Amino acid sequence: MPPRDLAFPAVEARTLGKVFVGGDGGELPVLVGVNIRVDSGETVAIVGSSGAGKSTLLHLLGGLDRPTTGGVFLGGRDLSEVDGDELARIRNRGVGFVFQFHHLLREFTALENVMMPCLIAGWPRAVAEDRARDLLTQVGLHDRVSHRSTQLSGGEQQRVAIARALATEPPLLLADEPSGDLDTQTSEQLHDLLFRLRTSQGLGMVLVTHNQELASRADRILELRDARLHRAARA
Repeated sequence: MPPRDLAFPAVEARTLGKVFVGGDGGELPVLVGVNIRVDSGETVAIVGSSGAGKSTLLHLLGGLDRPTTGGVFLGGRDLSEVDGDELARIRNRGVGFVFQFHHLLREFTALENVMMPCLIAGWPRAVAEDRARDLLTQVGLHDRVSHRSTQLSGGEQQRVAIARALATEPPLLLADEPSGDLDTQTSEQLHDLLFRLRTSQGLGMVLVTHNQELASRADRILELRDARLHRAARA
């Protein structure tokens, strides 16, 4: 993995817009004129009502979807200028994704799940395995590396998902309700883990969440309302 260029933010969106077209042909603007910049080591929480477009924004920031207007820049790279294999490579190496549901591959062990992004990126298998073991140790699962996802608790599965998201040393972590399916105690442990990893790895993080405790730990809280981002007051 090449060294990070700290001259650029981890991610930046400029005048981002997204319009969906309904079955009747009518247009539904979900995002309008959204500007956001997240630097390395910074955490931004995105809050808002269900259906406000928070997940859509996260997908655009991570290159999983294309904006209708505006642009997304990852490490200074304009995603509108790349497509296909090159876009997949940028996502693989530049962005870690964590979702509410872990999406682990059930037939693989925790170790194999975490190794997968490294192998896709072309890392030697031995290097990928060393990286996966190290990450699983960092998330407290050094004794669970050989367990399949069905043998892990919900909190353990989400820890594996976080390790997998960080496998290729991306500068940016995007998390969509990462603790939404967990009990309060497990959620708090997961939040501690996220911020510990943010500090140790210098990550830029964008967290979409309804969890007030998690949002309060971010450097900034932004509310998505009426298709636009607004600075949110802290409780």
